[in-house]
Amino acid sequence: MPGSSTSSNVRPATGRLGIITPGLGAVATTFIAGVESVRRGLSKPVGSLTQMATIRLGKRGENRTPLIKDFVPLADLKDIVFGAWDPIPDDAYTAASKAGVLEKHDLEPIADFLKSIKPMPAVFENKYVTRIKGTNVKTGKTKRDLAEQLRQDIRDFKARNKLDRVVIVWCASTEIYIKPGPQHATLAQFEKAMEANDEAIAPSMLYAYAAIMEGVPFCNGAPNLAVDIPALIQLANEKGVAISGKDFKTGQTWMKTVIAPGLKARMLGLAGWYSTNILGNRDGEVLDDPASFKTKEESKLSVLHTILQPEKYPELYKGFSHVVRINYYPPRGDNKEGWDNIDIFGWMGYPMQIKVNFLCRDSILAAPIVLDLALFSDLAQRAGMKGVQEWLSFYYKSPMSAQPSLAPEHDLFIQQTKLKNTLRELMGEEPVTHVDDQA
Repeated sequence: MPGSSTSSNVRPATGRLGIITPGLGAVATTFIAGVESVRRGLSKPVGSLTQMATIRLGKRGENRTPLIKDFVPLADLKDIVFGAWDPIPDDAYTAASKAGVLEKHDLEPIADFLKSIKPMPAVFENKYVTRIKGTNVKTGKTKRDLAEQLRQDIRDFKARNKLDRVVIVWCASTEIYIKPGPQHATLAQFEKAMEANDEAIAPSMLYAYAAIMEGVPFCNGAPNLAVDIPALIQLANEKGVAISGKDFKTGQTWMKTVIAPGLKARMLGLAGWYSTNILGNRDGEVLDDPASFKTKEESKLSVLHTILQPEKYPELYKGFSHVVRINYYPPRGDNKEGWDNIDIFGWMGYPMQIKVNFLCRDSILAAPIVLDLALFSDLAQRAGMKGVQEWLSFYYKSPMSAQPSLAPEHDLFIQQTKLKNTLRELMGEEPVTHVDDQA
């Protein structure tokens, strides 16, 4: 089973679940506001598999297709309590208003609730996210000290809100590109590097470390090098904590994981894929910095090679050109636009083109991902599944592999099958293979 299991029994989702987000910007406030809106019956949780998707059980003719939330014991939305860290001290209402994702008529009915959510001081250094200036920031002599402060925050938040369990989902900005080094290789080296204030230890790693040390699942929604390092994977396995990442699969990359499998399924060739984006939110401003863009670029570029496997199909995919551009354009706000020009070829080598213009809303697509990752990670934790949760790859641009020697799966439809079959196995049902499906 993806993510090793120590028990075949899933503990029930009793009590209250805390979801804490590093970052209280566009994505986090849209997520929080959306859940509260659903709880009050003001909207539907569109885009959320945990709330709206069904799962087939047994053969097709049996007609057993319960909702996922009725099949596996997920935390109920009414039992969720929200918290956050952010270097900007704005409460969730102010932050959501500034982000400009949700309109006033959606924010005002839940304004009092959003105003009650104030971010804890963040672990933040400007050199890792150069375009943001923050005043709501922790201080400490060493990065180890800062990590211990985060651990205390988690304990205090849990006690203050009388929570049974906590999950942390990274919703903050993209940090500068960091290559894995010896500081990340073992837990001893990682802790030594924290003590030495080593620049290779970014704030996101401190959040991941603090979460794992507190027995809290950690989901990395940005392309930062964070929980996906040997030291923290080792720690997660030792502590029995579920982890996953990285980088929410929302707009353009999501479309790539839909289209590329279709090309490969038909054995159509690819000469080149040119992608460009314009966006104007805080994420766009951060990515306007070349060091932060490098982190995002690495995340986006890996998808096509992994799906198309040019080493196996050189006549079709070897040497295809893949270009990704992100442009900061303030007037667009959170309404990201992605253009794709795809040069393909078919029978006898004749060229064809596919053009996609996806006018999406970045945080609207990301918010249900945050919810699903939090609820599924909490489920995994209660099921005794520890370490990398590869079955959650469905939600990520650069998913982690539970076996470092194997490349992660990027094909959206294989990822969906893996996710649902994991849920089936957890509950003692047979995986669906679509073989002998008429019975």
